[in-house]
Amino acid sequence: MSKRVLITSLVGVAVVGSVAGGMAVSASAATELAVEGAVARYTPASGGKAPSLTFTADVRGSSGAKSLNVVAWPKSSKLDPTEREMADVDRATCKKVDAQKATCVYAPPISEKEARELAEGTWYVSVLATAGDGATRFVPRAASFEVTR
Repeated sequence: MSKRVLITSLVGVAVVGSVAGGMAVSASAATELAVEGAVARYTPASGGKAPSLTFTADVRGSSGAKSLNVVAWPKSSKLDPTEREMADVDRATCKKVDAQKATCVYAPPISEKEARELAEGTWYVSVLATAGDGATRFVPRAASFEVTR
């Protein structure tokens, strides 16, 4: 069972909605790991196109970005993941921009069946960034968006 399906099973729904918000977490010092410019966007199925969810963020740190773990969850589920729980969720694809920065994208496949079962209302995206030196930065609500029908 994929991690995405497991999370979906835990909350009893999957992700649908439209646009969203972004929230930046920035470091106070250049050496501190930071997640910046986080944005989540959901597009419902339309005109023969499948539904989609895309989350993007920049990860910056003096030792570079190693990975970004991501999970989307509905506020109504009261899931509210912890840093420890973020170790076993999906991982974004990160592309190195320079020695200190990577742009990360998370775009899980969403079936039309999953889209029909999604909870309406506010959804959050939690992330756990890991730097090249092993340092981590947990952002419990890196982005949010509304699911509407």
